Amino acid sequence: MLMTQNRTIKVDYLARVEGEGALYIKIKNGQITDVQLKIFEPPRFFEAFMRGRSYREAPDITARICGICPVAYQMSAVHAMEDAFGITMPDPIRALRRLIYCGEWIESHVLHIYMLHAPDFLGYADAIQMAKDHGDTVQRGLQLKKAGNALVTLLGGREIHPINVRVGGFYKVPSKRELASITEQLQWARETALDTVRWVASLPIPDFERDYEFVALQHAHDYPFNEGRLVSTGGLAIDVRDYNAHFEEQHVQHSTALHSVLRDRGAYFVGPLARYNLNFHRLSPLAQDAARQAGLSPVCHNPFQSIMVRAIEVLYACDEALRLIETYEMPDSPAVSIEPRAATGHACTEAPRGILYHRYRVDDQGLILDAQIVPPTSQNQKTIEEDLHDYVAQYLELPYDVPKEELTWQCEQVVRNYDPCISCSTHFLKLHLEQED
Repeated sequence: MLMTQNRTIKVDYLARVEGEGALYIKIKNGQITDVQLKIFEPPRFFEAFMRGRSYREAPDITARICGICPVAYQMSAVHAMEDAFGITMPDPIRALRRLIYCGEWIESHVLHIYMLHAPDFLGYADAIQMAKDHGDTVQRGLQLKKAGNALVTLLGGREIHPINVRVGGFYKVPSKRELASITEQLQWARETALDTVRWVASLPIPDFERDYEFVALQHAHDYPFNEGRLVSTGGLAIDVRDYNAHFEEQHVQHSTALHSVLRDRGAYFVGPLARYNLNFHRLSPLAQDAARQAGLSPVCHNPFQSIMVRAIEVLYACDEALRLIETYEMPDSPAVSIEPRAATGHACTEAPRGILYHRYRVDDQGLILDAQIVPPTSQNQKTIEEDLHDYVAQYLELPYDVPKEELTWQCEQVVRNYDPCISCSTHFLKLHLEQED
């Protein structure tokens, strides 16, 4: 029997994830006794050093939390501040915010699909090794990612850490002609995204399912980016303002990042798979049809199929970007005027990896008194550990021994299913000092 002996699976540095983390699984007498996704990057205290800063600085400061999804941090920040000040965005600005989010989803999802995740399914250590045998595929991914980068650059001013987003709108908005200049590239990207869906559908996907509580935004009309209520497959349906009444962050000893759980319910799952399960009906007809052709039903509980769902979301983002460009009308002004007031603002947007919650309390001058930022990875950490437990447990009854190297590889892939951004999740640490006399 496999692992009737004691065994420890230890990965000191997880490869092909953003940031630094480790994996530890202990098996004793054929039973899993410990599973830890360790995050050991030092906390960066973004919430603390935003205190005393102007509300205007929040989008640019929080964008520095992540180089892969800075738009998500900016969008959550501006929406939270606008919630505090009672501001409603005109439709053209709302459309531009969806458009820049499309760009971030494209570049982030494509990076993960082609460079970080596909090597797992094809048996390569990394994308460089994969490119030796699949050079055209890797080149296709790089070109597809550029389409997302181009969209973020056009609207945000540059690819990394955009500088054109502000509370109330943008510093500058593009003309209809400027947006039309990227249409041909996005049309190519849409066709390439469709090819990507077909390609990932051909990958060898492990058979593994669990009963998750998926949590995502849900909007009355749109597949969610910036707006909507928080809903779950377990019956949750709340306003974003009520986030802290239903979710809590817990400190665990083995990680510098907090674990987020649903109060009285425990682990939950955010990200592409959650959005897909809760919002399939809001995908464009092209994306829905592509999902069905790829063998996906509207309900999917296999985290290894997240690579397929990410490809579906890339296709949707290309399709939605083209729709937004076609219907775009320039706003009367790049931004609406802001009158600060003492208030608390809340917002939640859908980063590529899942819901990203921001809360700010500001004074009557618009200075930040305190901040709370809950990134997607910290919300998924407990679910990742439970996946690892159940995934390894299914090998305990096999009549043969799986080599440790192979099982270690598969456990790393379980983690990479979530495209974790470990740097984003290291935002707070409580010190517990235990002393003996």
